[in-house]
Amino acid sequence: MLTEAIAQFATSNDAKIWLENQTTATLAPVQTQAKKLRDDMNLALQLVADVSKQLFDISNKEIERHNMKVYNRARALNKLSRLFIERLKKLIPPEQISYDTMSRYMLEIRKVFYVTDIDLKNWFPRISPFFIMDRRKFLAVYEKARQVYNTLNDYVNKEYVKTKTLEEAILQLNELQGIEKQLFTLQEDRDKIRDERVPLEQEISELEQKISNLKSSGPIDKLNLINAEIENLTNELRNDLRHLQKPFIKMQALATSGGGGGITPDELTKINQYIDTPFDAIVQEPPGYPRLKEILEKLERMMTKDTLKLKPDKARKAEQSVNDFLQKNILDNLQLRCKEMATKRDHLLASSDLDEINRNLAQYQEQLNLFKARKTSVETHEIVKSNSYHETVDKISGLKRIIEKNVYAAIDKKIQLT
Repeated sequence: MLTEAIAQFATSNDAKIWLENQTTATLAPVQTQAKKLRDDMNLALQLVADVSKQLFDISNKEIERHNMKVYNRARALNKLSRLFIERLKKLIPPEQISYDTMSRYMLEIRKVFYVTDIDLKNWFPRISPFFIMDRRKFLAVYEKARQVYNTLNDYVNKEYVKTKTLEEAILQLNELQGIEKQLFTLQEDRDKIRDERVPLEQEISELEQKISNLKSSGPIDKLNLINAEIENLTNELRNDLRHLQKPFIKMQALATSGGGGGITPDELTKINQYIDTPFDAIVQEPPGYPRLKEILEKLERMMTKDTLKLKPDKARKAEQSVNDFLQKNILDNLQLRCKEMATKRDHLLASSDLDEINRNLAQYQEQLNLFKARKTSVETHEIVKSNSYHETVDKISGLKRIIEKNVYAAIDKKIQLT
């Protein structure tokens, strides 16, 4: 069994040239005849428009004479002829000859003739017996136009339709060439966007490396270690003060609600500080944290009087913590370590080297944010172009398969658009 040969084409232009060579003898005569019949139709419609204009002019003259016998018929004819003229003006013949354009043109003419036939049937008898010669002239020209229409319509629907699939294939090849140009433009746009994105990514990478180097430099590294140690000391301090949290909150509420309890404004501020930022609170205290001890002594008296209304378990733990802080001074060593870390931190923060590093970090970070914002914008644009590119590729692929089917259906030859 012989395998049917398949003509392969690397470009749509090659396929178009091949198809035109294969089908010129078939398609050209059909299109030429369709063009001739279109011109005949246009001429016939123009004649109808001319005779409609004559009816309009004649009826105008009769209206101006005010002859009451003719006046009402003249007005009816004037309105009717104006309608004819307006409808005919809307019929625009196709410049490009194809089965689709001619079919649409036939449909528009058919609509005009349909309503015109109704108007003639309804109004011409009412205009009788006046304008009899003018009406006969119009009807003769109009009937001739209908005959031309019938000829053109028969040709389009009986002869031209045979080449419809072939003509569609050629038109689709033209469409394919246009879409391929769009694809080429999209590819160029993608390349330009990529060329814009790559330098941005390089700039971002370099800035991130500079920032990383600065952060790992001596002063910054030391500051990070100190801050980590301060965090550990803060957690240790919170743990030691954990049983005093509830009593301190009760003392806050008592002082702010007007109960007082002998708590001064300065002491209330210090209580708040020990709750929120215990590291700063104990660092700011003189050695031996006398302000905290004053607060704890008042707390001890309140708990003795049950002023704070603590639950027994919480009260017991709070009393134990107060005793440890007041009698055993268990926070002395922790305060000493906190003050040491705070001194190191403050000394480092005041150094000129760190100040310069922070300025450079801020500058690099600002530049990095700008480059990242630009990169995000470019990437968004690139995604849009990329999606359009892939959609166009799919559209081209689908159109190629349709063209291959139409060519085979039209001339019984298989082609492949690669």
